[in-house]
Amino acid sequence: MGSSTLINADRLWTRLMALAEIGATPAGGVNRQALSDGEIAAWRRAIGWAREASLTPSTDAAGNLFLTLAGRDRAASPVLLGSHLDSQPTGGKFDGAAGVMAALEAAVSLAEQSDRLARDVIVVAWMNEEGSRFAPGMMGSEAFTGERNMDAIRAARDADGISVGEALDRLHQAFPDVPRRPLGFAAGAYLELHIEQGPLLEAADCAIGVVTGIQGKKTFQVVVEGAEGHAGTLAQQERRDALAAFARMASALHGEIGAVDADIKFTIGRVAVVPNAPSVVPSRVSFSIDLRHPDNAVLDAAGARIAALCQQNAAPCAVTVTPLVDAPSNAFDPCLRASIAEAARAQGLSAMEILSAAGHDARHLAKICPAAMIFIPCRDGASHVEHEWAEPDHVAAGASVLAQVLRELAFAPGIAV
Repeated sequence: MGSSTLINADRLWTRLMALAEIGATPAGGVNRQALSDGEIAAWRRAIGWAREASLTPSTDAAGNLFLTLAGRDRAASPVLLGSHLDSQPTGGKFDGAAGVMAALEAAVSLAEQSDRLARDVIVVAWMNEEGSRFAPGMMGSEAFTGERNMDAIRAARDADGISVGEALDRLHQAFPDVPRRPLGFAAGAYLELHIEQGPLLEAADCAIGVVTGIQGKKTFQVVVEGAEGHAGTLAQQERRDALAAFARMASALHGEIGAVDADIKFTIGRVAVVPNAPSVVPSRVSFSIDLRHPDNAVLDAAGARIAALCQQNAAPCAVTVTPLVDAPSNAFDPCLRASIAEAARAQGLSAMEILSAAGHDARHLAKICPAAMIFIPCRDGASHVEHEWAEPDHVAAGASVLAQVLRELAFAPGIAV
């Protein structure tokens, strides 16, 4: 494992563990969902650390947090780097948070060690990457890049009926001294560090993943409408059993789409049954579909079959299939990828190219500026779980590579990647 003076590894780890105390669960994980009291507390702590190093906080209408280290040319396109602070309900200490803390450490170390930069460096924590409280996820980065309308974002509601708009207003009210900036601005480049959320780096005993791109993803919400009936008196042939229709749909979907090829990822992850009573024929079932594949042509073809398979298996019930997310596979900037690989080599760190199987905010930033990601290993490839874990040495190694690439970009008179 290489060593580097580009960052303070102890400070990074201490801050990451301090952040993990906010929303900590008894099983050692984190429940810090988007726009919650926990995320407000995480903002407060991150802003405090940033201000200690003379980074200036700001936010926008989408609830993204920006921490700016000013450069000489304030008009030049800034370098953005970061990830997200929200978690799954039973999430871990590293997903998202490691990327924000590594970005903050890279920027703070740069401020401590260097003369004034050529351009601004902005650490960012995107709003609602996870999509666990409010669906769909990645609202902050999609709003920033103009891919999702703020009216639609504000209208989304959580399971308790609280809207994103109400939660955003509450977030902003908690920080009256943090200025609001316009939604979206030109960026010269974007960098994001993240745990792999898969087993490949650990299996290869490799410290750094140079992410080539992110596999495509489509999501759908499906609602099956039947009719309630008494479980003891309604004849089978007279029933419009929504759960039975769902079972037929699920079997057909898994049988055809789940077997497309070895790279397909098909998941029915959430199912809600109404009235969900032991002696009542179910009248309504809603369920989610998550479909992923690295080849956009295969993804599109599989996605196009979902509505037809649901319709074919719905009778005597009715079914509505609503597409939610349509995110094609993307490739990250080759020059930034080369810079990440070279930084790893220069620091004596093993590195390998790797495709991201999970989605990240970097997917959306790649549409407006050169973007790239750095992966670090996580134990057993486990993520979105309370026992999620990354070794301190790996966190430090990834942050050090991030810091080296950031330094190259921050002092460039013009970003030509």
